[in-house]
Amino acid sequence: MRYDKNHKELTHQRVVEVASERFRKEGLDAVGVASLMADAGLTHGGFYSHFPSKEALVEEAIVAAMETTSMRLTKAAETGGIEALIASYLRPAHRDHPERGCAAAALCAEIGRHSEATRDAFTEKVRKMTALIESTLPKPDAATAQAICAMMIGTLQLSRAVSDPKLSDEILESGRTAALALAKTKRK
Repeated sequence: MRYDKNHKELTHQRVVEVASERFRKEGLDAVGVASLMADAGLTHGGFYSHFPSKEALVEEAIVAAMETTSMRLTKAAETGGIEALIASYLRPAHRDHPERGCAAAALCAEIGRHSEATRDAFTEKVRKMTALIESTLPKPDAATAQAICAMMIGTLQLSRAVSDPKLSDEILESGRTAALALAKTKRK
């Protein structure tokens, strides 16, 4: 059977997309290569023709997920500034669907235990997210942008971790209010 010229590239991308969703939903270590490849409609044996290791896939999947988040936040910022960016990130739909959300909120603790290359790739995406936040501030300031970024990620994580739906909604609302207040604070 002959495949189109771009078949391998499309297959590679499909594996990255499936991995990105599953990693964010289940965690990096909980997802095995065999089940991941089956979900992508491929055999376990084909994995190594696309990736030298699971760690290489982890890195690529995190980068892809963070890039998707960056595009969504950029669009929100372009239409409504810092208010829309914060609201877009700290919303119930984002909380309720980690598989389609920010890799930082879903995987931050796990990423810290992975390879330097994976952490470096993640670091670059966090820098990009922080720079986007900074660009939307009334008075751009890197420290404030970093604090807002950390507050948003932590708020989303906490809202996902509690079992009480009302408390979870309150955490999101409090996070939005606090992040917006911080965004409007004038630093000296």
